[in-house]
Amino acid sequence: MKPPEKTKSTSGRAAARAKGTAGSPRAPVVQGKLVTDVNEGELHALLGQRVRDARARRFMTRKALAEDSGISLAYLARVEGGTGNISLGLLQRLALALNLPIESFFTSAEVPNADFALIVEFLKRQPPERLAQIRQQLLEGEGGGQRIALIGIRGVGKSTLGPLLAERLGIPFVELNREIEAEAKLAVSEIFTLYGQHGYRVLERSCLERIIAAYPDVVLATGGGIVAEAATYELLLTSFFTIWLKAKPRVMFERVLAQHDARIASAQLRDEAVENIERTLDARRPLYELAHASLDTSGKALGQIVPALLALLPRTKRPLLARTNPE
Repeated sequence: MKPPEKTKSTSGRAAARAKGTAGSPRAPVVQGKLVTDVNEGELHALLGQRVRDARARRFMTRKALAEDSGISLAYLARVEGGTGNISLGLLQRLALALNLPIESFFTSAEVPNADFALIVEFLKRQPPERLAQIRQQLLEGEGGGQRIALIGIRGVGKSTLGPLLAERLGIPFVELNREIEAEAKLAVSEIFTLYGQHGYRVLERSCLERIIAAYPDVVLATGGGIVAEAATYELLLTSFFTIWLKAKPRVMFERVLAQHDARIASAQLRDEAVENIERTLDARRPLYELAHASLDTSGKALGQIVPALLALLPRTKRPLLARTNPE
């Protein structure tokens, strides 16, 4: 797959994205009330919250979203604050920059068909623990134990632990971002600069599909924001046994600092960087918790973590020695 065509400027790129046709209009709902039952202020407040949440899940700064959407930073601040009277054209730009369908900013009152409506009503009546069981039955029915994916915020050790786990299992290790870079022939940072969030997510989905087709057994290290893309994350959950690697925000920051990453590791911005990690983790936590298993790597040596990861795997995916001699 080829990356999207380059444009001459950020505003030109945003304008090109905005040319896409929006979906059919649907009557939005705010907290169970039809749009006709709520005032405009409530709709603006809901939109601002949805934009902030989507940005936090992607670890995007407001400045980055402004640049990708072609919307001024000051105006975007008003939108996120619930005071911006945004047009449909600008709303479409925001949706494209965040790689979201425009209707995701509001809950739709319409449903595609009768079966969907009945299923939704059934799910609404289920308690949280029952919903978790239903999700597990649906996703695990696809054979998620065939492959292993490590997910989590940058700095938890996916790129370090993945090769070690793959070696113990005797299967290949693949890093999704490296595959994306190979396909685009650009570094990840350049992909975001040239094509924005939307272009990167298109490449991410394409590469994930290719990996699934090529590798019946693999350990995959994913990008931290993959969980924010519902369709791509669903594909990951149904095709891989997923493990959420987590660590304390300060630990993750120190690991990234050790990698000399200038984006978040400047000494004078340490407190802000840790706060950003905490905010992103809070926004993504419900999504990370959908993984099949999780492991906190804080304060653990590699010699402790790899055996712990092996113990989390389905028995059929553990190496023969581990199955026959767990000691």
